[in-house]
Amino acid sequence: MSISGTSANNSSLDLAANRNPAAKSRIVFLGTGTSEGVPRVSCLTNPNSNCLVCPDAVKPDSPNRRRNTSLLIQRKFSDGRTSNVVIDAGKFFYESAIQLFPKFDVRTIDALVITHAHADAVGGFDDLRDWTNNAQESLPIYLREVDLQVVEKLFFYLVDRNKQTGGGGVAKLSFDTIDSTPFKADGLELTPLPVEHGKNWECFGYRFGDVSYISDASAISEKTADLVRGSEILVLDALRPARTHGTHFTVEEAIDQARRLGVKRTLLVDATHDIDHVPVNDELAKLKDSEGLDIQYAYDGLEVAVEL
Repeated sequence: MSISGTSANNSSLDLAANRNPAAKSRIVFLGTGTSEGVPRVSCLTNPNSNCLVCPDAVKPDSPNRRRNTSLLIQRKFSDGRTSNVVIDAGKFFYESAIQLFPKFDVRTIDALVITHAHADAVGGFDDLRDWTNNAQESLPIYLREVDLQVVEKLFFYLVDRNKQTGGGGVAKLSFDTIDSTPFKADGLELTPLPVEHGKNWECFGYRFGDVSYISDASAISEKTADLVRGSEILVLDALRPARTHGTHFTVEEAIDQARRLGVKRTLLVDATHDIDHVPVNDELAKLKDSEGLDIQYAYDGLEVAVEL
């Protein structure tokens, strides 16, 4: 399909996001961008740049402003307690939290679940000190052993706090290793969704309730596809149009995966500055009329009511 065109608003996506207002739970997109985020500084500083997306991304409330892909899963219980489970805390996590945590009344992070140990998923670990110094005693982090080994090299002083050298205190994190079997994070059951993230490298997505979350993928096995099928919502990696990447789906490949998996609604993430949010979503909306496929790019701050 052709990813082009212009539009004036996001009203159709906003309405769809609120189609289940009675739900006691919601997901909030803390970030929807690739590792370097949008805008790119090089586009903003280059007087000869023909990029339209990056200059737009610096405008207030632009849907083209994208921080590292990350998700908040928020559940509200009848006893008044709120549970906040976050998936991934990348390089722009601090900025996402500043903008969105006050809006959604996120006072604690009750669990952090990691998809893989790249910088766009774990680069914000040092900033977690604000929560464990000032809001909660400690923060449990769920990740694979292979990812813990990387974190131990990158943030040795967080894995072993006896190795800290500064005087300001560091985050008090507890690391719980997981494998491909289902586990619970603050009472929320998550089923790992192993996917290929480039050749010979595996990354985890997660299914919780009727939501499947796959933020970084270049291939999905049939075994994982079976775990995804039946979901109401699929969050899926879609880096850019046309040009293949090797470790991420293109828009076209993500559409093919949505067809294959048969999920009712697909929200795309991990976008570069090649994606101009509004016109691309206008093009994607045509798939609903032609094929019955409900596919749109998410944006930072998008809230979707879910049942968990």
